[in-house]
Amino acid sequence: MHQKGLEGLNSLADEITELLRERIINGEYKMGERLIESKLAREMCVSRTPIREALKQLEQEQLVESAAGKGWRAKSFSQKDMADIYEVRKAVERLAIIWAIENANAKELAALKQQLDLMGFYTTQNYYAKLLIANEEFHNMIYRMTGSRFIVQILKSYQDYVHIARMQTLRKEINLPDIYKEHEAIYQAIEERNIAAGINAVDIHLDRSCRRAQERWTE
Repeated sequence: MHQKGLEGLNSLADEITELLRERIINGEYKMGERLIESKLAREMCVSRTPIREALKQLEQEQLVESAAGKGWRAKSFSQKDMADIYEVRKAVERLAIIWAIENANAKELAALKQQLDLMGFYTTQNYYAKLLIANEEFHNMIYRMTGSRFIVQILKSYQDYVHIARMQTLRKEINLPDIYKEHEAIYQAIEERNIAAGINAVDIHLDRSCRRAQERWTE
């Protein structure tokens, strides 16, 4: 009985962790906002124990921080963090585009083109939420096309932060056509098996994305 109770608690803590992670990433909790255990427990109709376990897990993921004597806060996210994310992305995605060009098969290319077309539709309709998901899947597809499980693992390690950064860039309507064209250039490089063009397209996209995110950050 005791063991089953512990398993139930761990499962509940995992579910709460996932919910809080999603809220932080989606901006429901502002950066620096206090997260009060008792308030969260009342809101979710649970005890404070699984809430505390969830917050400890999110602290390890760098999404919350403990404030001495004041509970927890959603992790602040600085412009330097933003710049660092894009530098890491550039290093990883340069390698990913090379391996994707070398390894992509016709079926994967067709699927990537369909994803690009979907992004084009969402762009013309200004469907920000759906475009964010489609954008992430476009990049995920390229990572999978590399055939490297380690590339995918690296992606997962900082995916939450990339999501926050993308949210900053996709909320401004004027940016959407340019963002689509940058993805189109990446796709064309893969289709043409042109590594130099692929690296250039990735560099342009990530440099511009970083600039757009930092501009949004200061508005």
